[in-house]
Amino acid sequence: MRVLVVGAGEVGFHLAQRLSEEHQDVVIIESDPERAEIATQKLDVQTIVGNGASISILEQAKVRNAQMLLAVTSADEVNLTACLAAKRMGVPYTVARISNPDYYEEDSVLSSDQVGIDLMVNPERECAREAFLLLQSIAFTEVAEFAGGRVQLVGLKVRDGAPVAGQSIGHLRSQFLPTGYHYVTAAIVRDGQTIIPRAETTIEAGDRLYLLAPTSEIDQVPPLAGYDRFKLKRVMIAGGSLEGQYIAELLGQHGIECTILDHNRRRCVELAERLPKALVLNADATDLEQLEMEGVGGVDGFVSATGSDETNLLSSLLAKQAGARKVLSLVHKFQYLKLESTAGVDSSISPRISTVNAILRRIRRGRVMTVASLSGIEAEAIEFVVSSESRIANKALRDVDFPKNGVIGIILRGNEIILPRGEDTLTAGDDVIVFATPDAIPTVEALFG
Repeated sequence: MRVLVVGAGEVGFHLAQRLSEEHQDVVIIESDPERAEIATQKLDVQTIVGNGASISILEQAKVRNAQMLLAVTSADEVNLTACLAAKRMGVPYTVARISNPDYYEEDSVLSSDQVGIDLMVNPERECAREAFLLLQSIAFTEVAEFAGGRVQLVGLKVRDGAPVAGQSIGHLRSQFLPTGYHYVTAAIVRDGQTIIPRAETTIEAGDRLYLLAPTSEIDQVPPLAGYDRFKLKRVMIAGGSLEGQYIAELLGQHGIECTILDHNRRRCVELAERLPKALVLNADATDLEQLEMEGVGGVDGFVSATGSDETNLLSSLLAKQAGARKVLSLVHKFQYLKLESTAGVDSSISPRISTVNAILRRIRRGRVMTVASLSGIEAEAIEFVVSSESRIANKALRDVDFPKNGVIGIILRGNEIILPRGEDTLTAGDDVIVFATPDAIPTVEALFG
């Protein structure tokens, strides 16, 4: 599949990297020569220097032969124009990264329905939804939803003395399956290496596990890894960014007490008008004395959501030191995601990773519903719908030549949630959640395509 990526910033670079690893035909259009050169040197892609909204540049990129255009620059107007031009030139699917709410609200004359763009992705709202899910548990470092919210994929670290530590996957499966509890260990990260586990694989303290489980049972997962039960009642947000605003809106909708701190008095007035259920304070979130005065030590969750990664990291560390139970830090630069565990922050949220996740679901060849690309692991979770033409349909799983770096995590058949065994057979209409490393994804897609 030929895909044009407009913008070689961190989102565009990450998307192009993922696609090139899966042997897609990728062309990057980037106006900054230095960024274009970096992409040329590091990725197996074609690069063109120029404005992605320019008709002549799009023609140079052979846009009429493309199946997809992803416009992911930091400029909404460039992304909109590039998608509109590509659509007029015959590109079947166009995706635009859009931050300005004037462009994506349903009643806007420039909404996706009005202008014909197939998907508008709002990074700030995607990030806010992810933050809200992460706040629900003290243990989870990553969360992604599947099957319309019926199933969640969570990441968490195994503590010393945890019930699962020292146990093999096969033993745990035999222990929990008879009780009716559904969960699947989809992947393990150990010493920076991603392991797709088998029955004989043993879980060790310090491992980061990625588990799939029904949302209705997800609160049973943390105790298995050594964590106490947790209920979210009070949250403090440092920073009146759009992400902070959207997180506060979600908290208010669910009756969770919320306090927002921002150093800009004018922004505080705006937030107070928009968020009647939240307490908005004009304060500096990097001032430990002010944080303690506002009760940060008694909050269940703390989210640092300013526009500065450095400020977010500092305020997160101060909040953790003062006693906040669960601390999230907003991260804009991909390289800062690696600082999360070493700096003592419980979890990081990235609007750019959230954007990548939202876009990836539209660039798969099979009947894909949802994709989760996580920050701490070299693997993706993908939800497929089985069709009658799928190569994997109507075969016992033991007879399918499934790649060794992939695993079928959960099968959803109507209201039934099935933990797959070798004798199980996939039928048309089944939802299947697969976990796989990038090198295995093309083979998996071919099986479901």
